[in-house]
Amino acid sequence: MVQQLSWKVGGQQGEGIESTGEIFSTALNRLGYYLYGYRHFSSRIKGGHTNNKIRVSTTQVRSVSDDLDILVAFDQETIDVNVHELRVGGVVIADAKFNPSLPETCTTATLYAVPFTEIATELGTSLMKNMVAVGASSAVLHIDTEVFEEVVLEIFGKKGQKVVQKNMEAIKKGADYIREQLGEQLETMKLDPADGKKRMFMIGNDAIALGALAGGARFMPAYPITPASEIMEYLIKKLPQFGGTVIQTEDEIAACTMAIGANYAGVRALTASAGPGLSLMMESIGLAGITEQPVVIIDTQRGGPSTGLPTKQEQSDLMAMIYGTHGEIPKIVMAPSTVEEAFYDTIEAFNLAEEYQCPVIMLTDLQLSLGKQSVEPLDYNRVEIRRGKLQQGELEELEEKQYYKRYRVTEDGVSPRVIPGMKHGIHHVTGVEHDETGKPSESPVNRDDQMNKRLRKTKGIRFNMPIHVHSHERESDILFVGFNSTRGVIEEAMERLEQDGIKVNHAHIRLIHPFPADELLPYVQGAKKVVVVENNATGQLANILKMNIASHDKIQSVLKYDGNPFLPQEVYAKSKEMFVLNGNV
Repeated sequence: MVQQLSWKVGGQQGEGIESTGEIFSTALNRLGYYLYGYRHFSSRIKGGHTNNKIRVSTTQVRSVSDDLDILVAFDQETIDVNVHELRVGGVVIADAKFNPSLPETCTTATLYAVPFTEIATELGTSLMKNMVAVGASSAVLHIDTEVFEEVVLEIFGKKGQKVVQKNMEAIKKGADYIREQLGEQLETMKLDPADGKKRMFMIGNDAIALGALAGGARFMPAYPITPASEIMEYLIKKLPQFGGTVIQTEDEIAACTMAIGANYAGVRALTASAGPGLSLMMESIGLAGITEQPVVIIDTQRGGPSTGLPTKQEQSDLMAMIYGTHGEIPKIVMAPSTVEEAFYDTIEAFNLAEEYQCPVIMLTDLQLSLGKQSVEPLDYNRVEIRRGKLQQGELEELEEKQYYKRYRVTEDGVSPRVIPGMKHGIHHVTGVEHDETGKPSESPVNRDDQMNKRLRKTKGIRFNMPIHVHSHERESDILFVGFNSTRGVIEEAMERLEQDGIKVNHAHIRLIHPFPADELLPYVQGAKKVVVVENNATGQLANILKMNIASHDKIQSVLKYDGNPFLPQEVYAKSKEMFVLNGNV
């Protein structure tokens, strides 16, 4: 019996690959297994190779695995592209229809041709071949096919009981066929029983959307783009139930300005996009900065530049999100590393946006946005709504012909805020530099006062956990630093390095800007080597560390920018090589 293994299904897009992985993983999640999934897909609707790799474990996992135990193939390309991942003793379960074969170089895995299409056709339609594949997979793992009944009923129940029965029959026939083929070899991949606990199974985008809903957002203007669209799709279904709405705009410029306008009117609003969309929003983000309007913007990073690799992993928007706007404005940039953090940080993003009256950009990446993982039940008692200096009562009467000092210069940099229509709250709002009442002003003294006030506000920012630290013991041989979805591979690489006798620590950055230099500095000072792990070509996070903390001689980068997420072995091998080359072993 094994505590964990990795399963992958592959084929052509539009062939039911995603639904195969969804049915398989949802059923295992409900048994109480921890799962972590990552989809590889092309930037087109139909055709092109796609696969879904799912890690199944009796303990928590936060990354894809180095190797592969089971490969389910619907075409030969799936075998050719993915066979190199198979471990010794791995199994390929392939549709007999395409006469599957293993490359001559693959001598340690076993191929089993199962007539997915033939069995499905005999039951009524070849479309059920993916259900046959699910059944074959369940037999390899010693999982009773009955565990899939609830999931199948949820998916196909609207089509009638006969359709449900046929799909279950396809699963059972797939399981029976593979049991006869593997015989005693089945024992090698039998999973240890799961703990049976109920957990959510969701992607980061769903957690962001749920966090926005729980955090009081009631309006989302957005333009669809990979990998952000699921946030919009989720809220299209849910926001109307709470008196809110979603509008698909003509472009990202309109989306951002509409979100700013809604916040100006007192409604919590957000928009979400990816790198190309954020580039279009930059002028609007500057408008929110100078008019001191709260707005939450989600950037789901993907491969760039331009259209780049729209369906692949990358973390190359970091510098753009901090420094992309022209001029200088207060701005907060956050970066959750897990689905749970994505939920809680989205709520906090709305609070911070209103408390500091500035744009808050929440960075995710494709792996976190679309990777599906097991999530412990969310604690809704932690949800807190803070609206900062928003004036919600009666305002003091103004002197005749006076305007409200919406942009009053204050010690903490945050001015009192009113929404349109409040009696005695009349003021100007303009993207031109302005005085305390909002009226345009080019006075050098006023310019200094307003600029200093705006930039002063984020110096006092309060963020509950700006960095996630693995161990509060500050001395280490290697300090890993990362952000977003690299957390899981770093944690696994650490375990392997510690087995080698290397003392390791890990600081994962959740507040990118303003940078938490004071919190991170003691760990950098206590480390012999600082290894920054990130999915980009220029070491953007490493450069931010150097700008804020120095210690240039200690900082080295482990980079990957080919569109694929890191594997634990890659981080382990590269960081150990750095450690050895520096004469530490």
